[in-house]
Amino acid sequence: MTNLWDPISFGNISLNHRLAMAPMTRSRANDDGTPGPLTAEYYTQRASLGLLITEGVQPSDDGQGYLNTPGIYTEAHVEGWREVTTAVHEAGASMFLQLMHAGRMSHPDNTPHHRTGVAPSAIAPGVPMFTRTGAQDIPAPRELSVEEIAATVQDFRTAAAAAIRAGADGVELHGANGYLLQQFFAPNANVRTDQYGGSVENRARFALEVARGVAEEIGPERTGIRLSPGLTLGGLDEGPESADLYRYLVGELAKLDLAYVHVLHIGDEDLLRDIRAAFPNTLLVLRAGRAREDVAVDVEAGLADIAPIASWALANPDVVERLRTGAELNEGNPATYYGGGAAGYTDYPVLEPAGR
Repeated sequence: MTNLWDPISFGNISLNHRLAMAPMTRSRANDDGTPGPLTAEYYTQRASLGLLITEGVQPSDDGQGYLNTPGIYTEAHVEGWREVTTAVHEAGASMFLQLMHAGRMSHPDNTPHHRTGVAPSAIAPGVPMFTRTGAQDIPAPRELSVEEIAATVQDFRTAAAAAIRAGADGVELHGANGYLLQQFFAPNANVRTDQYGGSVENRARFALEVARGVAEEIGPERTGIRLSPGLTLGGLDEGPESADLYRYLVGELAKLDLAYVHVLHIGDEDLLRDIRAAFPNTLLVLRAGRAREDVAVDVEAGLADIAPIASWALANPDVVERLRTGAELNEGNPATYYGGGAAGYTDYPVLEPAGR
């Protein structure tokens, strides 16, 4: 039986355990989207997790959804991330940048160009968005043309290449949590009648084009993707064909020989088993609301190769040591999750060394 503390290698990554850091939005980039020195400190503190998957990084101006999220499409972004990746590598960890296009989950007040978001169809998500002036309703997005979809695929390719130039070991495509790739999956957000709407195959087409394009650009061994089957964030409803869409999608992703698929799992056990069977490469599974004693369950059962850690890693820079030894975990402070400075970001306490 595979153990949580067994080593694993995949793509160009070698880890000495089966944990990883899951992506978590922290909203601490500069106003131009460049990560600063605190970002390097934050990720380096968590280097013992081995594989660090960053917060969502927008591949273009149109991709930004929230205030002070980082980008990877200007030279300033590349230089900023190079400082982060250099520090992380010196600390012995690997880093994948998560490429996140927010799509309709955006507000003009939060973006550099102050335009409305873009999406598969001009349907507002019906949820509020935090801006500098407080919570506001998200306006209806603009529907992407077929030509603009192709340009967005190219944006992902260009951003992936920039991530590699910045020293990242790879990128994770954000196909989850209500953002652009998942918006194409959901019939209540995608009412297109062209090749990107209607059937399961058509609604999966954009995500597959992005995955194929990025794998061609930087290599499949440097490309992962995150999925959240059935998740209703951002007003999405994937409908009765949701499981069929993901079975088809993962089967097609397997043909691309990607480094990994990362599943945010919310409860369809049959689908998770089918995803495991369909994807022969590394599978990351993060169960929503998982208890501490259940961290290793999917790895030990053969349903996952890696068990990513989310909020525990946010509040515990030394979460690996705490899990290994059974030490108590720090509680996170939700008031400091998004935005601000060092407080609630790089100032969580670590365990005292033995013997002190």
